[in-house]
Amino acid sequence: MESYGWLSLLPPIIAIGVAIKTRQVYLSLGLYILLGWTIMSGGNPVTGIIQSVNTFIAAVTDPDNARTLLFSALIGAMITFTQASGGMDAFVDWAEHRGFARTKRSVGLLTIMVSMGVFLESNFGLLVSGSVARPLFDKCRISREKLSYLIDATCAPKCILIPLNAWGAYVIGLLLAQDVANPTRLIVAALPLNFYAILAILLAVVVVVFDWNIGPMRTAEDRVAIEGKLLRDGATPMVSAEVSSIKAKSGVPKRVGNMVIPILTMILMVPVVLYITGDGNIMNGSGSQAVLWGVILGLLAAAVLYLAQGIMNLQELSEHTIRGIQGLTPLVIVLALAFTIAATTRPLGTGVYLASVVQGTIHPGFVPALVFLMACFVAFSTGTSWGTFAIMIPIVIPMIEVLGLHPALTVAAALGGGIFGDHCSPISDSTIVASMAAATDHIDHVRTQLPYALIAASGALVLFLIFGFAL
Repeated sequence: MESYGWLSLLPPIIAIGVAIKTRQVYLSLGLYILLGWTIMSGGNPVTGIIQSVNTFIAAVTDPDNARTLLFSALIGAMITFTQASGGMDAFVDWAEHRGFARTKRSVGLLTIMVSMGVFLESNFGLLVSGSVARPLFDKCRISREKLSYLIDATCAPKCILIPLNAWGAYVIGLLLAQDVANPTRLIVAALPLNFYAILAILLAVVVVVFDWNIGPMRTAEDRVAIEGKLLRDGATPMVSAEVSSIKAKSGVPKRVGNMVIPILTMILMVPVVLYITGDGNIMNGSGSQAVLWGVILGLLAAAVLYLAQGIMNLQELSEHTIRGIQGLTPLVIVLALAFTIAATTRPLGTGVYLASVVQGTIHPGFVPALVFLMACFVAFSTGTSWGTFAIMIPIVIPMIEVLGLHPALTVAAALGGGIFGDHCSPISDSTIVASMAAATDHIDHVRTQLPYALIAASGALVLFLIFGFAL
């Protein structure tokens, strides 16, 4: 694959810097795409703009991407439905009565449990756990930043640790392409050695149990505790207030089923569609079709339920559907830009260049730690764990054979580094969706969770060093 050398580093570095400095997500993502294609056009900005637009159109019309964008828009309707029907208020009351929402600790642990339970698709898990937990967090006066951190810290890590999903199938495919004899066995052996994914989840539990707030997260939690503000002044949540603050329709009975039944329908349909589209093998199924049909059938279940109870008529259902879609338009735009970045990064060759930089003569004991660092940087710069896997796996498998490295440890290092970037890069689609699911400002989410991600990454790096020499 062609690489543009050090120039390929400019788009991600500048985009990430602009995002953190200005808090303008659209500007930073658009700048990444424009700079990337301008570089690939020999420095011609006019051609760069044309190529950027063409790439954007190709990205949003790709069937898998288009289904994901439609799903992301329709999840807004699910949020408005469950709020307007009184189902969300009833769920909060039920959770509080059962003791799930009496303390910050119980709410946080419930959120982690819900997130860990929905492991079939990463962004779907974020949206479900965020929708369920957000009203509980608001009621217990916990910052939206804390919610976005908890669901993001358990999203990609749990998907790679419980590989009975598209993630597992994807990694197996990459290993098969490298002629690995038994890729499933290698993945299973790598699970307990994926130190970053394990530490990220354990750290989230520690943060909840001990209410451990550091750096920007402490500021966010103090703001809620002292001023009662769920978001900082001037914050721009990824979800419109028209969606996140809908009140239940006056006079409707508040029933838990009006929230639980549509969401359960949505969740249960995902493995069914994965099974159907995978011809009987759930790991070969289409994730984008599964989540799209899941939300469509969940909305249909909600519509039938509300019509049968006389809670809403057809006009009200239509109005809340449109209102929900409109409220999630910012997310759809950002995701479309994220997909375009992925299509820009591949021909730009950022990951190929970074990988070539670290190739050299080094002691084999340092290799797993170095692979982890390299994967972290690639994933953070490109915002994609899957893209990082595709770059790193073909590099590490030959290294394992030539240097006599521990196969499971080295593969775990590559996967763990990819998870780090997916977890905390401001241009990662998972990070973006976590901000949306928690209805918080995207850059605030990145700033508050980055210290925790770096702690987990530091611990993982030390363990990769230790095990690199021990195994």
